[in-house]
Amino acid sequence: VSSIEEWMESYERFVPKWMKPLIIGFSILSLIVILLYILTLIPEGIAILWLFVGIFISGIFLKKVNALQNDTSKSLSTFQQYSKLLERIEARSWNAKMIGDKIDEASVEGLQASSSIKQFGKLLNSLDQRTNIMISIFTNGFGLRDLYIVIRIEDWIEQNRQYVKDWFELVHFFDTYNSLGNFAFNHQNYVFPEISTQARKGLFDSQELGHPLLDESKRIDNDFLIDKEAFYIVTGANMAGKSTFLRTVSLAVIMSNMGLPVCAQRIVYSPTKLVTSMRTSDSLSDEASYFYAELSRLRYIIDLLEQDDYFIILDEILKGTNSVDKATGSKKFVKRLI
Repeated sequence: VSSIEEWMESYERFVPKWMKPLIIGFSILSLIVILLYILTLIPEGIAILWLFVGIFISGIFLKKVNALQNDTSKSLSTFQQYSKLLERIEARSWNAKMIGDKIDEASVEGLQASSSIKQFGKLLNSLDQRTNIMISIFTNGFGLRDLYIVIRIEDWIEQNRQYVKDWFELVHFFDTYNSLGNFAFNHQNYVFPEISTQARKGLFDSQELGHPLLDESKRIDNDFLIDKEAFYIVTGANMAGKSTFLRTVSLAVIMSNMGLPVCAQRIVYSPTKLVTSMRTSDSLSDEASYFYAELSRLRYIIDLLEQDDYFIILDEILKGTNSVDKATGSKKFVKRLI
């Protein structure tokens, strides 16, 4: 979709607008020539000559028309699908103010998004039907069909390119909230977070917090409380569930920020940004070792903290070095956070 938006914004027409009446006039003259030929009032040679005149005019723009068809054929199915989705959105009345405001942002006075996009889809489909050579020869020779369709496509782009992004965004908005609504409906035993009104920004207080992707019969739920400027060091044996616990807390913060219900009995939190260092990897192409990748990520976190407050979760930092340097580096990093 983003590539379609970029293509529309940068598109430059190649068939001048003034050619539209000429194309209509040429088509009318072609009908007259065909009628006169049928009535045997003109010889066959004149009709054939007129056919080649139309083919020659169409041939001048053939290369650019082929390029346009190649670009639009990739987006044809997208416009057809989006027109159906917008049609369903427009056909329903919505009570929620947030939804009403979003629809108003994408609406244009006197213009229905679904019908406009459907019209564009039909134009693209018409251009896509030019692959039949025999039909294309006669329709272009006597009617300059390709040029007429291209002019209509280019007119549509000029009139609507500034609205397409909003129309696509409206569908994405409904798709997103539909997915979030489905999650909430399918997990009615989860709880919606309570927003903390206390002065202690960064408070996170949960009871029986669990990971939503784990089997409920095997899942171990935990209580967790942390205030601003506090930090915990989680230790334990291998495979004890340390990383799973960290991911559980991370997911709870993300889901709370999104307005989703959380896998817990109760959760109170102050909305906060989350930053983690949990799955650092090396890169041969970037000539970055595992240790260098870890340092880069920690540097990134430090830079973020200079701009705003963050909820920080780190999983086994500095794994890429020896135990002594790992302990020393971890201490210095914690001091830097403080």
